[in-house]
Amino acid sequence: MTRHSVSLALAAVCMSLLQAPAALAGGDPIEWLERMSTAMSQMDYQGTFVYVQGDRMDTMRLTHVAGENGVQERLVSLTGSPREVLRDANGVRWAFGEGQAVLSDSGFKQSLFPELPVDRAEALSRSYAFHFGKSTQVAGHEAVRLNVLPRDHYRYGYALWLESRTGLLLKWELVDSSRKPQARLMFTELRFGAEVDRDELRPGQAMKSYRNIDSELPAATRGAGGLPHWAPNRLPPGFSLTTYRYQAGDDGGSAFEHLVYGDGLAALSVYVESAADEPSRPGFTQKKGTMHAYTGCQDGVVVTVVGNVPAPTVELVGRSVQRVNR
Repeated sequence: MTRHSVSLALAAVCMSLLQAPAALAGGDPIEWLERMSTAMSQMDYQGTFVYVQGDRMDTMRLTHVAGENGVQERLVSLTGSPREVLRDANGVRWAFGEGQAVLSDSGFKQSLFPELPVDRAEALSRSYAFHFGKSTQVAGHEAVRLNVLPRDHYRYGYALWLESRTGLLLKWELVDSSRKPQARLMFTELRFGAEVDRDELRPGQAMKSYRNIDSELPAATRGAGGLPHWAPNRLPPGFSLTTYRYQAGDDGGSAFEHLVYGDGLAALSVYVESAADEPSRPGFTQKKGTMHAYTGCQDGVVVTVVGNVPAPTVELVGRSVQRVNR
């Protein structure tokens, strides 16, 4: 498996969880988006949730603990083929299906579940409109609904439910431009703090017995912590670079870059991999669930853009990637 396919697998794992924050009634929506992000990253919580998309329904178990050794997370499937993902100070490791290798990336620290830093409130308000909905119960907890509606066709909208005392996300729906739900995630059982069983952080048999494949990519740098060699010259309004990684080839010519762009809610991963022997060809777009991926080959590199966003977004970004003049 190449570095390119390993990173795409990681993107599919992390991004298919459809990360999105929520808010409480009676306050400013942006403030509660920030509160939700803090709760999901700093609290201890554990629960079972269902993810529904079309005719498919998956049941997953999540354990999240934040302590002296940093954040530890374990996500394991309860239905379908065996799947398990672990995240801790050593990075991320994930396994899929019977007899498959464990893929690991010591430089990737992204959360397995919603943990979105909302640090550009003004930009968010330009890209989304917010209004509160009716309170209800989710998994036995009081929750308030917040609708997050995009102001253009480059991003999806969300209907979100937040636990009224802690700010934890209990349920969300991803909606298209006509506000029709395309996917749903909902906790059916959730516990906090001292009720969390830390034994569930222990890796399962899959992680212990599968063959390990380690990523060679360096740790990610955030913000302006690096200067990309390739980058898109067109981005949807509100999107900016949040994470960057670069790996030079052994021959000094080939290279691999991973860039993440976000608007505070939605995120795009851009992969650029040297492919001197590949002829230039028109790009194409694929859809898997609510995710879209654009792939094209130009000027000796393969460009892949993956995101839980509408197709025009990955196409706009992918077709505009070019070498950065230094």
